[in-house]
Amino acid sequence: MSHHHDAVTVIRAKRDGHALTAGQIDWIIEAYTRGEVHDEQMSALAMAILLRGMDRAEIARWTHAMIRTGERMDFRHLGTPTVDKHSTGGVGDKITLPLAPLVAACGAAVPQLSGRGLGHTGGTLDKLESIPGWRAALSNDEMLAQLHDVGAVICAAGSGLAPADKKLYALRDVTGTVESIALIASSIMSKKIAEGTSALVLDVKAGAGAFMKNLDDARELARTMVDLGNDSGVRTTALLTDMSTPLGLTAGNALEVRESVEVLQGGGPADIIELTLALAREMLDAVGITSVDPADALADGRAMDTWKQMVRAQGGDPDAELPTARATETITAPESGVLTHLDAMGVGIAAWRLGAGRQKLGDPVQAGAGVQWHVQVGDTINAGQPLITLHTDTPERFPAALAALDGAWSIGDSASRQVLVHERIA
Repeated sequence: MSHHHDAVTVIRAKRDGHALTAGQIDWIIEAYTRGEVHDEQMSALAMAILLRGMDRAEIARWTHAMIRTGERMDFRHLGTPTVDKHSTGGVGDKITLPLAPLVAACGAAVPQLSGRGLGHTGGTLDKLESIPGWRAALSNDEMLAQLHDVGAVICAAGSGLAPADKKLYALRDVTGTVESIALIASSIMSKKIAEGTSALVLDVKAGAGAFMKNLDDARELARTMVDLGNDSGVRTTALLTDMSTPLGLTAGNALEVRESVEVLQGGGPADIIELTLALAREMLDAVGITSVDPADALADGRAMDTWKQMVRAQGGDPDAELPTARATETITAPESGVLTHLDAMGVGIAAWRLGAGRQKLGDPVQAGAGVQWHVQVGDTINAGQPLITLHTDTPERFPAALAALDGAWSIGDSASRQVLVHERIA
């Protein structure tokens, strides 16, 4: 029987609503990674999965089939428990930057394998690359050495982890199949399980600027990933958090690093501090470190010391001036009142159009570009005060960015702040 015929059998099975067998899943992932199953066949299967779904056993098998296409890392001989955090992506979500050194300062090892930004959500590596000299690519040996010496590393995931996922991710992106909960969950978890961390905390976002617009979908995604992790021997929990309004006061690269450093210095916006501490407590709890309060490590400068070590270990200068954009444009408040609404998606698209993000993989990003807002939802502002400042090296981008912010904010009489952490899933 020809391989092409096998692929059609698998596609038809899912098209007609049947559960795929373990053998079908193992075969198709392996054959697709080798190039025997063609992109158009995998596209058809991805669409069938999007429309028909997969059950818990199928998703687990799919995830492990993707892991088996690559290498697995092993941190067991480190002597310190490892814990990682994954966010499903948002606007102004710089939490990884203060969080990794904070958790390391409290005694856990944090191997934070991160990615680059695509579209309106920023990438952690792009942010860090705005620090002069800092490099994202580390060998496995360098990563292990830094985990041992510093306790935290934020670096690019090696191409050896779940290569099937890399290939499938690119395909989903261009075939309208990104939104499948089964495919999102298996994509994220194949990389995290292959990474070999002993515990994982998920920050699953819901709201206008998130991947999942409504809470029920976000909850289903969180539940699916938590089950996948725990079934695979990775202690996994999730926080469902709000992404209807952007986090902190900035979206960009250097802008977000600057804000993260403020948090590590004991300042910074209240929402960033709240979420950083909530996730830190969750991560420390997952590896049994309960005697240390991360708020103390933030207040007394220990997290800041770890940040500086972490940046230096990857060639960066933590004391260097961060790049600033050549041009700025400010929107002032047309009236006095309270900021009642600031749309995360509008802000994210504006930052992207200013040059902070990329349209396709491999595009360069501007270190200084982005959006800064001077008040958060619930804050009072006076007419004529700066409301939003746009930053870019290419001022011809201002009109497109302003268009993205049109209708993205409003000033009224009163507004309550959004609840940041909706619930915990374990």
